[in-house]
Amino acid sequence: MEKYDLFDRNTQAIIYGFQANAIQRMLDFDYICKRDTPSVAAVIHLTQEGAVEYHKVFWGSKEIVIPVYRTFELAVKNHPNADVMINFSSFRSSYPTSKEALETASIRTVVIIAEGIPERQSRELIKLASKNNKVIIGPATVGGILAGGFKIANTAGTIDNIIKSKLYRPGSVGFVSKSGGMSNEMYFMIAQNSDGIYEGIAIGGDRYPGSTLIDHILRFEANPKIKMIVCLGEVGGKDEYTIVDAIKNNKIKKPIVMWVTGTCSKVFPAGVQFGHAGAMAGTELETADAKNKALADVGVIVPTSFDDFGDKIREIFERLMSDGKIDPVVEFDPPELPMDFNQAIARGIVRRPTDVVTTISNETGDVLTYNGVPIDKIIREDLSLGYVIGHLWFKKEFPEFAQKYIDIVLKLTADHGPAVSGAHNAIVTARAGKDLMSSLASGILTVGPRFGGAISDAAKYFKNAFDSGKTPQEFIDYMKDVVGMNIPGIGHRVKSVQNPDIRVELLKEYVRNNFPNHPYLDYALEVEKLTTVKRNNLILNVDGCIGICFLDLMENLDLTVEEKQDILDTEMLNGLFVLGRSIGMMGHIFDQKRQRAGLYRQPWDEILYTSK
Repeated sequence: MEKYDLFDRNTQAIIYGFQANAIQRMLDFDYICKRDTPSVAAVIHLTQEGAVEYHKVFWGSKEIVIPVYRTFELAVKNHPNADVMINFSSFRSSYPTSKEALETASIRTVVIIAEGIPERQSRELIKLASKNNKVIIGPATVGGILAGGFKIANTAGTIDNIIKSKLYRPGSVGFVSKSGGMSNEMYFMIAQNSDGIYEGIAIGGDRYPGSTLIDHILRFEANPKIKMIVCLGEVGGKDEYTIVDAIKNNKIKKPIVMWVTGTCSKVFPAGVQFGHAGAMAGTELETADAKNKALADVGVIVPTSFDDFGDKIREIFERLMSDGKIDPVVEFDPPELPMDFNQAIARGIVRRPTDVVTTISNETGDVLTYNGVPIDKIIREDLSLGYVIGHLWFKKEFPEFAQKYIDIVLKLTADHGPAVSGAHNAIVTARAGKDLMSSLASGILTVGPRFGGAISDAAKYFKNAFDSGKTPQEFIDYMKDVVGMNIPGIGHRVKSVQNPDIRVELLKEYVRNNFPNHPYLDYALEVEKLTTVKRNNLILNVDGCIGICFLDLMENLDLTVEEKQDILDTEMLNGLFVLGRSIGMMGHIFDQKRQRAGLYRQPWDEILYTSK
């Protein structure tokens, strides 16, 4: 690469600051230019946890990965061939990050995207770049482009604009501008009136740009592949006069077509700023009219207005062509860039089978919905948790009595002390120093046929008995003689007929007073009358009561036989227990962590040590 070149087709950049869209646009440009290697070597993302991660991007229709590093030092170490740093840091941190790049031997060009960097810091960076023989583009820039070779970040806009502006292959025009916003329009104008640009640079609109218009024009002058120069200046500052001086001193011999914007500034009060920090005329010499006249006086082709800028570009280009100074461009059709999947979906031109079907919620609209009910309605109308569970679990709007039953069950199952297996396991795990999720999972994993699972089993066996017409005694005999197990939901270690479980009493009271019908509860209580004759603690326990009353709940809803069975088969009853009991388990976990409790060890006197 010659000293007047900033980039070539092998140039690679390190992106400082994670900018997914800009990265993909650079790679899309590489693809249509038929580059062999991606122009993005690495990305710096300070907030990531590990030293290196990988960001997936598209290379045409294939996916590749770009390494993402936590530090600039590590990125440079692993990618010594990357000689451009594109800095997306904010104006607050652009100075130290740019300084680090300018002090790094392998970096030749630093692009500073941010605007508003303090002028003192900009001057220090310019001085450092000069000392280390580096080039700065910016601050306050969109960057630049080597047609057919390398594109900085979002320069030149969309792929459609790039193709229309013929930027996928080199032309003969060197273009430099202060304005990044006008660059896209100028690239297209140049393409319409010539064979397109060879290189385009937007130096940035700050008062102290890292490189000036004349810096790039002198590079263009030295580059034999560039046959003519187009420049767009602006009101304010005196940079354009350095071009005038260079022409007077015969440093520039190639034809220049140039226009200084802001000729309308004369109708505004003095001191009005036009967009950029540097676009403000402080003296007569800094006005656009004065600059355009000075340029025209030394032979620069200056249009009468911006409207005939393109005509002047065409005029000079055709003259150079007729003089044999420009060889015809080798044209080709750029590869068609595959359309992004989301864009194709939005346009309705692709069909793709979905991987997951969900029927209970939808977050793709303006408002999240639960089974079609907007979340704002649920909150504003203060609808219950039972209402939400009805929609998300059962896909039905429960009547008020059903909603309240769900709420009661969740309250009753929230906790049953630290001794039961789920809470105990959660406590032990928390005291071992594990996190909330691990501790909670340890407790939940004990839910099964002996802990919590009695709810489902009670519903299952009582439903079969009642639906098949067994009398209470026949049901008891069936469970003993045929199934060979105790009746799920019957029996309690502590509670009895004389010392009833208040939770069961509350459930029975609510169901009797609020459910239109409760045949399963009535049946269970008849069974209880027989079992308690044998032993007074063989009462209907809370798990059994929840499951059996849930059967009555389903009887009072508009459900088919198949829907009822589906609810039982999908373990929704276990879901109620897990949801409720998780509240208590988390309470015990927080309690242990709040106490800073140490590692739990089972006391020796609670363990029988034996060799038998």
